[in-house]
Amino acid sequence: MAAGNVVAPADYIQHHLQNLTFGLHPDNGWSFAQNAAEASDMGFWAIHVDTMGWSIAMGFLFIWLFRKVGNAATTGVPGMMQNIVEITFEFIEGLTRSTFRNENPIIGPLALTLFVWILMMNTLKIIPVDYFPGVFASLGVDQMKIVPTTDLNATFGMALGVFLLVLYYNFKIKGVAGFARELSLKPFNHWALIPFNLLLEVVALLVQPFSLAMRLFGNMFAGEVIFILIALLPFWAIWLLDVPWAIFHILIVTLQAFIFTVLSVVYLNAAHERH
Repeated sequence: MAAGNVVAPADYIQHHLQNLTFGLHPDNGWSFAQNAAEASDMGFWAIHVDTMGWSIAMGFLFIWLFRKVGNAATTGVPGMMQNIVEITFEFIEGLTRSTFRNENPIIGPLALTLFVWILMMNTLKIIPVDYFPGVFASLGVDQMKIVPTTDLNATFGMALGVFLLVLYYNFKIKGVAGFARELSLKPFNHWALIPFNLLLEVVALLVQPFSLAMRLFGNMFAGEVIFILIALLPFWAIWLLDVPWAIFHILIVTLQAFIFTVLSVVYLNAAHERH
C-alpha cells in the first residue's frame, strides 16, 4: 500500500526511517521513544531494539540453516539448499585463498560469517517497506525497521569488530615494537620523516572501520529511502518501479556483502604481514 495516501509524505518517510528505540529519557525514564526527538534525547543510553532483534535473528537463521544442511549433507545428488551452501563455501574459500596469503584458521570462518550474515540482513530490504511496519503497528508497535544494515550503529559495530581484530593481529604478529616501526617508518624509511609517516599510517589505519561502516550503511540506507519514496507514488507507479528496483537491488545487497567481506580479509591480511 502507499501510506502516503493516509498521512503526509514527510511523516511517512520519518516514520519508516525511525528505529524502535528503548533507553533512558531525561523526563520519562526508561521507555520507548515515540519520535526522533525523544530518541536523540536518550543519547548514549539507548538501544535500537529492532536493529538488535533482526540482526540476531538473521545470525541464528544463518547458524541453524547451515548446521541443518551440513548434518543432512549427502554424497549423492544434493538438494537445492545443499547446492547453495556448497557454492557459498567454495566461493568464500576461493576468496580467502586468493586474498589472505598467511596462515590463520579463523579467517575463513570469519569471512563466511560476515558474507552470509550481511547478505541475509541486506536481503530483508526486498520485503515491501509497508509490510512489517503494518504488522507490528497492529500489535501496538509504532516503529519497526527490519533492515539492520540501514542503521549506522549496526554497520559500525561490525566494522569495529573487524578493526579490533586488525589491531589484535598487528600486535600479536609484529609485537608492539614491530607495529610501532611499521607505523613510523612507512612509506619513507628515514627518521626525519617519522612524524609524516605516523600521520599517514595512523589516518590510513583509522579509516578502515569508517570505510567499512559508511560504505555498507550508505548503500543500504539510500536503497531504503528509494523504496520508501516509491511507496509514496500512485498504485500503478509502485508496481512499475518497485519490482525493477527490487530486482536490481538483489545485485546491490550481494555486492555490498561481498565488498565488506573482501575488505575485511584484506585488512586482516595486512595485519599479518611484516614489512
